[in-house]
Amino acid sequence: MTISAAGRASVGSVLDFAWNAGVFTATEAMSQVALTRSTVIEAIDTLAGIGILHELPNARSAGGYRGGRPARRFEIADDLGVVIGIDSGLSHLAVTVADPFETVLAHRRIEVPRTASSGARRRTLSGLLDEALRDAGAERASVLAVCAGVAAPVNRDGISPPHPEGFWARTNPGLADLLTGWAPIVDVKNDASLAAAAEGAGGAAAGCQDYVALLAGERFGAGVVVDGHLLHGAHGGVGEGVVFDHVVGVGTAYGLRYAIEREVRAAVASGAIPASGAIGTLAGGKDIDPRTVLEFAASGDADAALIADRVGETVAIIIGVLGSTFDPSRVIVCGAIADSIEPVLAAARRSLPSQLHLPAPELIASTLGADVVSLGAVATAREAARTRAVPALVQQRLAGR
Repeated sequence: MTISAAGRASVGSVLDFAWNAGVFTATEAMSQVALTRSTVIEAIDTLAGIGILHELPNARSAGGYRGGRPARRFEIADDLGVVIGIDSGLSHLAVTVADPFETVLAHRRIEVPRTASSGARRRTLSGLLDEALRDAGAERASVLAVCAGVAAPVNRDGISPPHPEGFWARTNPGLADLLTGWAPIVDVKNDASLAAAAEGAGGAAAGCQDYVALLAGERFGAGVVVDGHLLHGAHGGVGEGVVFDHVVGVGTAYGLRYAIEREVRAAVASGAIPASGAIGTLAGGKDIDPRTVLEFAASGDADAALIADRVGETVAIIIGVLGSTFDPSRVIVCGAIADSIEPVLAAARRSLPSQLHLPAPELIASTLGADVVSLGAVATAREAARTRAVPALVQQRLAGR
């Protein structure tokens, strides 16, 4: 079946309206897409004829009929396919399968060795994808779009530049190539950028036009939105945390869990807190759980509060750099550590005004937890399905009639 350019435009307009409309009538569609009634009805019939829209029982059958001719009712089909979001971190892999609208169908997350080879990570991810699809009861052929988040800069082709220590190649082991056959639309993006997408879609940045999502647990990385646009850069390096290796008072791109551990050990070594106290005894272990320190700080422990204050001063410097560079109105600290980070943020807020000449951004903790990158990947895959994959499916089905 051939369709004119005007017909394609009207079908596209009705499809855009239908995506988030729920159940609707032709009259409701007409009021939103600024097309004539006959054009809207023709577009609706076209989309229903190829299975993109489903026609529902009319108002009489549904019990809402009150006289006159009952309106035909439609909704977008719920069987168009699925989307996949991937979180490829240094020490974990996560796969989420969801419908294109609002429901998560399956989620799998596993820990992986930090030193795992690129080949091993690719094989592990392929197996995880298969398992998640089985959990969701979905076929590989039904995947509309895939989005993967990696702890590395990513160019517009999904490729990360070389890293001196090979770090970026481990988190992005050729995912653009690996995922090519999985869906018509495949995106590979920086994890902090996807955290920013998640915060904007349904988190602390909803409705905000200028904000930074700061992933701060393992390593620092910032997803930056200015004037409503997510910034990228030539190599996807906007917000890359390596800048903090060169900032006095920060000195490293490693994140807050390591900052807390360093401050505990330094405070014990200097005698600022006693080695025999609840916090001081932690320094005798191989690893220090940052949540334990932050929970003690929240409960009023003086030694833990000292650590929170010192780390907060570091965070204030970081926010000062981001604030001076991008001028956000809001900075959201994201990741697994966010749910216990408030004592650090309280200290950072006290120090932040001295770090900026511009007004200080609002500094808040994310509520999206450890899955913030997965949520952003799913949100991005859903947007790709809405704007690219499903319109292409429409054209494919029309061509096949």
